[in-house]
Amino acid sequence: MAYRSLSIIPAFSDDIFSDRFTQIDNLFSRLTGEKPINETTEYNLIQHNKHEYELIVNVAGFSQDELEVSVLNNQLIINGKRKIDKNLTSSEEKIKIIHQGIKKESFSLSFNLEHQINIQQANLDKGLLQLKFNYFIPEEEKPKKINIEVKENLNKLN
Repeated sequence: MAYRSLSIIPAFSDDIFSDRFTQIDNLFSRLTGEKPINETTEYNLIQHNKHEYELIVNVAGFSQDELEVSVLNNQLIINGKRKIDKNLTSSEEKIKIIHQGIKKESFSLSFNLEHQINIQQANLDKGLLQLKFNYFIPEEEKPKKINIEVKENLNKLN
């Protein structure tokens, strides 16, 4: 499961640094058994204004009933659970996949949020899951301006 905070930091570009990062990521993945970062589900985070955001997740091949979105304790969790196609498994014909570039693997994305969110809309269209949400900051957590009073000294020196 990939845990991450919502971030506006751009992804690494395709250059020498990116290739080196991929090599190091693959090495640590082999050592730890975790899935490499570059193999996690891709997403875009868009900020429309101070409180309105949009998260678009690439979920190519997943249907609505294979996806689950939940928010619990300031954590946004998106799960994609692959269902096995019974038509392919029960077919008597053995198929041979020559190249498989499109993998439909189960995934889980988890975002730790600073504040509560209110999901306004969730859409699935053309392999993209689109979540529109607002950050909700409770009044007690908002910064408060404190007025500073100035008291004049009543005992003035002559």
